[in-house]
Amino acid sequence: MRRIIVILFVAAALLAIGWRIAFLPGQVTADIGGLTVMTSAPVAILALLLAFGTMYWLIRLIAAGVRLPRTVSAWRGGHRRGAGEAAVTQTLLALAAGEADDARRAAARARRMLGDTPQTLLLAAEAGRLADRTDETEGAFRALAQRKDAAFLGYRGLLRMAIAQEDWKEATVLARQAEAAHPGAAWLRRERSRLAIRSGDWADALALAEPTSSARAALAVAAAGHDPAGAARFAEQAWKSDPSLPAAVGAYAASLRKAGKDRRALAVLTRAWTAAPHPDIATAALAPLTDPLVRAQAAQRLTAANPSHAESRILLARTALDAGLTGEARHQIDAAMAEGVNQRRLWLLLAEIEEAARGDTEEGRRAQRDALHHAAMADADPAWRCESCHAEHAAWHAACPSCQTAGSLRWRAMPLTGVVVQPALFNRRSA
Repeated sequence: MRRIIVILFVAAALLAIGWRIAFLPGQVTADIGGLTVMTSAPVAILALLLAFGTMYWLIRLIAAGVRLPRTVSAWRGGHRRGAGEAAVTQTLLALAAGEADDARRAAARARRMLGDTPQTLLLAAEAGRLADRTDETEGAFRALAQRKDAAFLGYRGLLRMAIAQEDWKEATVLARQAEAAHPGAAWLRRERSRLAIRSGDWADALALAEPTSSARAALAVAAAGHDPAGAARFAEQAWKSDPSLPAAVGAYAASLRKAGKDRRALAVLTRAWTAAPHPDIATAALAPLTDPLVRAQAAQRLTAANPSHAESRILLARTALDAGLTGEARHQIDAAMAEGVNQRRLWLLLAEIEEAARGDTEEGRRAQRDALHHAAMADADPAWRCESCHAEHAAWHAACPSCQTAGSLRWRAMPLTGVVVQPALFNRRSA
């Protein structure tokens, strides 16, 4: 209703203006060259209005002609954008549905319509990966890596490909380039750490480890073994990070001995044995000694604060046997068994003791067979087990050889494996 009133009001105003102009008095005379034009005022005003309208529309027409190429280009660009966005959507749907060929076609159409944008290149790479077209995937990721606004995406994709192909050298280079493109990425830090472990760059792996990571001690031990210049610093860092880790204790003791601090090294080893006895600690403590009797005496001093522990009993028995003290060796084995230890290594050691004590006699062979029979059915010996993949290892490693997880090996009692011990393997002296 309001619009109708406004229209009527405007029409009335125009009619009034037109009526007023039609009855204007006077004449207008114009001399153009030798031509004289004379007309009334209303006609002159009407002519001026017509001339102004004609000029206005003529200028509009000329301007439209000038803008025509740009208008056509804009229209075509809008059409291509619309088609490109539709192709992007089709690519996403095909990727979600796992339709590799459709995804590749849609991604190629999106690149034709929209050009090589970060979105279209990433979609093309994912489509190529789904179709197992390594060349297409790598080409798209390399194109991404050359763009300043999306270089990290390209390097990340290339890094994933290098890791999948187990090309650790190339992966390390790509990881550094990705770090330069996008410093501080949490995902990249983890990947660089894993790559450093894979390639044995332990110092770099330690630098990339989180401050609260439980793997720092293991990484520091490995770094000490591979960096002679910083071995002492890394060994001390390992020991301070985890003084209960036998490898860290051994590495720190070795660095102290190298510096001429033998008493300090022995104190560190003795303290570690008292807290948590382990065969590797005994190996480190007795390493400088070669005389069997001296080794047996050193073992007694090492285990003095914790003599009834199973590891102490076994160490004392082994060193006593090596020193020819078969009676002491048998005493330690009997004491360990009386305390409930029924591990395979105990029975195998007993077989060696019987061989050394009784010699190649019928009684000796019978005692050995009995010990080896018990060994075949005894509890499994402790060993290193990965807490990540549960793989078992006879020796400690900074990173699990099976899953490459750093600091994951723990000294644990192993379940029975059904391995039967053959007497011939341990009857060395009679051989």
